[in-house]
Amino acid sequence: MTDADTRTDDALPPLSRRSFLRQGVTALAGLSAFAAALKPLADIDPDDIPSVEAFIQKHYKEMSDADMERALARISGEVEKRYAVAPDLRDVKPREGVEFVYALNLSRCVGCRMCVHACVEENNQSRSPEMQYIRVLEMPRGTLDPEHGNHHYDHPTVPDDDHFYMPVQCHQCANPPCVKVCPVEATWQEPDGITVVDYDWCIGCRYCEAACPYFARRFNFTEPGLTSTDVNPDMAYLSNRPRPTGVVEKCTYCLQRTREGRLPACLEVCPVGARHFGNVLDPESDVSRILRTKRVFVLKEDVGTLPRFFYYFDERYPREGAGR
Repeated sequence: MTDADTRTDDALPPLSRRSFLRQGVTALAGLSAFAAALKPLADIDPDDIPSVEAFIQKHYKEMSDADMERALARISGEVEKRYAVAPDLRDVKPREGVEFVYALNLSRCVGCRMCVHACVEENNQSRSPEMQYIRVLEMPRGTLDPEHGNHHYDHPTVPDDDHFYMPVQCHQCANPPCVKVCPVEATWQEPDGITVVDYDWCIGCRYCEAACPYFARRFNFTEPGLTSTDVNPDMAYLSNRPRPTGVVEKCTYCLQRTREGRLPACLEVCPVGARHFGNVLDPESDVSRILRTKRVFVLKEDVGTLPRFFYYFDERYPREGAGR
């Protein structure tokens, strides 16, 4: 099973800040609604109830170093208890003088989807159902409208001569609509351009998912299917630590890697060199050179999101095939 939103209503989610707030809002509608909201508490496993420390945890932006150390220790303990894996969990901060940008050469992409699966493995995404941050669209030659793309293609071999391939993921917009609609400030844009989510604060309202014009947000309808053998122990608080049911998650340009000088997992695995990533504030970087010398474009420019994710074709690419 692919893509994110597969729903199961059989399992009762554990009590958390998000479920408490959701139920609390419902309760305001009247006494009967309040009673209905509280009824599930009788069936909650005591092991699923968060600690007082977790429940009253400050917003990320207000946490001191000591607060963060306590949060990291708590989350590490939860991961180790659940998966029998000791994580290397850090709070990786953005570096000064860095603004990350992605550039993707559509002339080279062959639609192999290796980037999709590398992303799943790196970022501790659910395997059942499989959560995918990257969609690779099979596009008819002669169009650049993603609405005409098919991300469910299933050919014995790729690429197909009648199509080209367009990977789409979070565009790390400079004007992100997802941030504007969040009612609890669980998502925000960092100084290096990466839009992040604090999964301890997300209440699962899905406003951000609805606001994103690129279908880049994913909601956990069910308990993420992740086993001990699947877990990547290299984790960061704002990126790939395991997520619970009922939160929205997204690509973070692999900040647990990129903020420490490594490349995103999707780029490292690309067999044809279609992906380029780096600091646009560095005039000598690969992405700066591409933006200076190539005819780049962004998806849905008219909606004003100002993406930091750029596409381009090689100059030798057939004009009629590229849809330019």
